[in-house]
Amino acid sequence: MRDILTDNQTALWVDLVHEAEHDASAPLGEELESYLVFLLIAHMRDTHLHRNAVAIDYLLAKAQAGKRHREELRTVGDRCLLLAGLYPEQAQQRMVGLDYFIAMGSQAYNELAHALRAAVGDLYGHLARAFARVVRVLLEVRRRTKDVAPLMLFETSSRAGVSEDRRFPGALLLDAGTTRQ
Repeated sequence: MRDILTDNQTALWVDLVHEAEHDASAPLGEELESYLVFLLIAHMRDTHLHRNAVAIDYLLAKAQAGKRHREELRTVGDRCLLLAGLYPEQAQQRMVGLDYFIAMGSQAYNELAHALRAAVGDLYGHLARAFARVVRVLLEVRRRTKDVAPLMLFETSSRAGVSEDRRFPGALLLDAGTTRQ
């Protein structure tokens, strides 16, 4: 049963990303579409997008070595992409422009591309170059889902199970206990 739900969930995200690409006039191609869909699925339960300043996380990532360095750079790039595209109000709340997230995320992906080998490195290089276009698609995803079903972030400590979070206006935070069966 879980595989069916996962397949349906993936299909819904794929359809939404395709529609957003079309409406934003920002074609991504199969490689970036796939990355974006899996990023959205992976971060549906992520409540840590608001954590430290992105620049601090980027500097900490640069101080790491090996696998940890690459993981942290990917995390910074992914966070910037999601914040810029799904929660652009975070830029204003952090007193920076949206271009801050675009520049930091693009730089993190670019550095990651140089730290990786061949095909995987090429993917992150492509993400670095297309960062602003992917953000446009995410902004369209946000627009399309805003009125129908706000993006839900999971795993909060709310006793009631549902709460609103000032960091992400319009998003519902569901307690992980209310979503499991």
